[in-house]
Amino acid sequence: MTKQLEDLFSFLRFPSISTDSEHADDVRNCAHWLIEKLNGMGLDTELHETPKHPIVIARNKHEEGKKTCLIYGHYDVQPVDPVELWDSPPFEPEIRDNKIWARGATDNKGQMLAHILGVEKTLQENGELPVNLIFLFEGEEEIGSPNLVPFLKQHKDALKCDVIAVSDTGMVAQGVPTMGYGLRGITCCEVLVKGPSGDLHSGVYGGAVANPASAVAQLVASLHDADGKIAIEGFYDDVRPLETWEREMWAQIPGVSEKDMLEITGSPSTFGEPGYSSAERLWARPTAEVNGIGGGYQGEGSKTVLPAEAMAKFSFRLVPDQDPKDIANKVKTHLEKHTPPGVTVEVVVGHDGKPYICDPHSENGKAGQAALEKAFGKAPVLIREGGSIPIIQDMKDILEVDSLMLGLALPDCQIHAPNENFYVENFEGGIRLNQVLLQELAK
Repeated sequence: MTKQLEDLFSFLRFPSISTDSEHADDVRNCAHWLIEKLNGMGLDTELHETPKHPIVIARNKHEEGKKTCLIYGHYDVQPVDPVELWDSPPFEPEIRDNKIWARGATDNKGQMLAHILGVEKTLQENGELPVNLIFLFEGEEEIGSPNLVPFLKQHKDALKCDVIAVSDTGMVAQGVPTMGYGLRGITCCEVLVKGPSGDLHSGVYGGAVANPASAVAQLVASLHDADGKIAIEGFYDDVRPLETWEREMWAQIPGVSEKDMLEITGSPSTFGEPGYSSAERLWARPTAEVNGIGGGYQGEGSKTVLPAEAMAKFSFRLVPDQDPKDIANKVKTHLEKHTPPGVTVEVVVGHDGKPYICDPHSENGKAGQAALEKAFGKAPVLIREGGSIPIIQDMKDILEVDSLMLGLALPDCQIHAPNENFYVENFEGGIRLNQVLLQELAK
């Protein structure tokens, strides 16, 4: 095993699960491992305490006249449940089928460490970096980065940079270098539907009072028309239309055709907003999704009950130029307007994040594309990501710079699920990518 893979295995062995207080020491120990690694590379390091998990900063010696690049990543990971579905222990990394199997292998330790090792290799070969570098690594991304925005505001001057690089996104297919220039935003809510003061016998009272489970089903159904278009009034008012070059490029990208969608998802057919391809629906159109729904008896067999209440959880993926709080208000208004008679609803608004978009054809965007082409041997494709990384827009708002999203994850890497994995080839490619990225940005 190479020294680089040994480093990755050491990094992956920390069960740095940020959401679980029982793993707080593991998260902290992982941060200290990073400090030790970065110190050993000759970088100046800082461990910043937060109300929860530490933030790690590292810098080279900055020189006037050089461009400054900030590289962001996160060292915390998702929980591993259900652990019985893992084919190997999640924090005992191993290589099978040319993949590294472990929690955090792709999200985000493998991608993040590739940047670190690319810097290390450049320093070993050249003795210096072609840019001023800032590493910013947090331990709370998987819980919404609650302490990073205050940190960015407090340390805005010290984190001043010309561009941000992030590898926490994906490649559309193996061997296809991919640069993201957009992310969907998100807003979430939960609706609680209440009827009678307690569960009722469905024979004695059914038909005389409203059933909250039926009511919540009606509310869910009201979100879309029969063709899959979102039926919330004003929902599409601020949606930025696709550009012609985007539609033309995305039509040629492998891995996102209708056939690919069926193979990846196991669904019997595709479905969504009419007039758009699967890629366009994923990357540039907003959604309204039911994440959970429940009410009444859930056990084995029958229990003829009319439930006192029912619930549903929703998430709405947003695109430029939609505002999460505006959409949350429109959703709340819609649900209240469509509440069936005989029940009451309570809408609880959850977390949100703004959508993000930048110009992939800017000077820095072209440098990112050139680096991907040199690292992987072919011209990259340009995509927007379907997922949300709210901190990217927060960094743009606070630091006033754009981010290059240079993803190394593949569609089958199983992030957030059992058997998370990362291709060894992509890990090694990420190290090369970081080396040439710093060179391209310096030009």
